[in-house]
Amino acid sequence: MFVLTSLVLIIMVMVSVGFFTLLERKVLSYMQIRKGPNKVGYMGLLQPFSDGMKLFMKEQYFPLNSNYLFYFVCPFMSLIQSLFIWVLFPFYVNTMMFNYSFLMFLCISSCGVYFLMLCGWSSNSLYSMLGCIRSISQTISYEVSLSTFMLCYFLIIESYSFLDFYLYQTNCWFMFFSMPLFFCWISCCMAETNRSPFDFSEGESELVSGFNVEYGGGFFSVLFIAEYSSIIFISFLTCLMFLGGNFYSFIFFLKLIFLCFLFIWVRCSFPRYRYDKLMYLAWKCYLPLSLNYLLFFILIKLIVFYHFFL
Repeated sequence: MFVLTSLVLIIMVMVSVGFFTLLERKVLSYMQIRKGPNKVGYMGLLQPFSDGMKLFMKEQYFPLNSNYLFYFVCPFMSLIQSLFIWVLFPFYVNTMMFNYSFLMFLCISSCGVYFLMLCGWSSNSLYSMLGCIRSISQTISYEVSLSTFMLCYFLIIESYSFLDFYLYQTNCWFMFFSMPLFFCWISCCMAETNRSPFDFSEGESELVSGFNVEYGGGFFSVLFIAEYSSIIFISFLTCLMFLGGNFYSFIFFLKLIFLCFLFIWVRCSFPRYRYDKLMYLAWKCYLPLSLNYLLFFILIKLIVFYHFFL
């Protein structure tokens, strides 16, 4: 049952990535007053399968100066890393239940930097190396603030398990409990997943697609699936931490779809930041705010402990 459940979960994630790309193309097109994909299947619903078949059936090319082993292996390792993080989906039965989900999430998400670095380096291209360096510095910078934000809430619930978020949010969502922290978390998630307006690793206008410039066909689609799978998981984690966390209700998944739509909406609405402003935002705004919130929550816990237990 464990193997079957994990297989179904992986298939559902892959299908959701395909339809997420369709949603993105539809929303972008309607916001630019055009139709978008509407020919393949009814209202273009089969367009993701058509795109996937086209990409995987294209001829593969191999750069002569690349490091062959890392060039071939890294996209698939990146996909495995982004799918492996879905084992943290909090089931009660038939699969694993982590009591230390928070630590597991930090360990798995931080591994993505290495595959991104090796993808850029193994291509042996100046463009891919430049995109790789920018993306690594961005990801590491925002990972510090992201983990501190998460630590604030795990300090409140006194547990490292994602399951406990649902128990603590039955009467009040954590989003209303600390609204500024929620908005900072959303923008940090966009920077962590390399989405607009923080998509400096794939800035097409100046970097020729960034670290994945030498990848095409099936290898590019594997990197694409890994990126969008991470976006969906980050949206799921946001719903779990801030928006109630009742993952057995249908409304929870509607909130998840809205957060995925929010990523696309921001891409439609905002231009790309300057890189120095991105780093300024991470180290001068989000990091001090997250550390102040952490001290604030520690003080609240000490006051509660003093009044109720002493």
